[in-house]
Amino acid sequence: MNANRHPADACRLAFAAAVLLSAGLAACSSTSAPMGATPSMTAASQTALPTPVQVPAGHRVAWETVGVGQITYECRAKAGTPGAFEWVFVGPDAELRSRSGMKLGRYFGPPATWAAGDGSALTGTQVGLVPAAAGDIPLQLVKANPATGRGVLEGVSYIQRLATRGGVAPATACGEGQTGQRQVVQYQADYIFWKPGA
Repeated sequence: MNANRHPADACRLAFAAAVLLSAGLAACSSTSAPMGATPSMTAASQTALPTPVQVPAGHRVAWETVGVGQITYECRAKAGTPGAFEWVFVGPDAELRSRSGMKLGRYFGPPATWAAGDGSALTGTQVGLVPAAAGDIPLQLVKANPATGRGVLEGVSYIQRLATRGGVAPATACGEGQTGQRQVVQYQADYIFWKPGA
């Protein structure tokens, strides 16, 4: 190894090696994928998804991760409805993992931020939402803002949230007596990152 190499370069090389290794492991063993993970996505597989969460034509998959973590909700007065209360989404905190379970980054907020282990990160704006199965948060399509940092998230244009499990607001009581209380629920979802290109 070059003794003069910058520490950040070494970190990026290590991250790239982890990504390549995880891709190889995923290719060798589908049984190690986290529960609920979808098969690898392709541009052609978009037609099987509801239209609001399909990525526009002319994009390719750049990175696939599985988010495993939690979502926090807070009991608050319902806006515009005096005397009513509801659980309000506060933010997520999840690890982004390879399909074989290797940690590759983090998803947190607000604002909703995807951060790769190589130092690149991005936020985005929701452009599509589709209900999932009962008890699971919706499928989602996000238009990405320009990434910060150099790495795997550079040039990403869209992020899909698919194969969701859990994460919906608590079923416990939320009333005046619970105002300000927070509840944490577990969830899992695939996050698929897309870039322009064939």
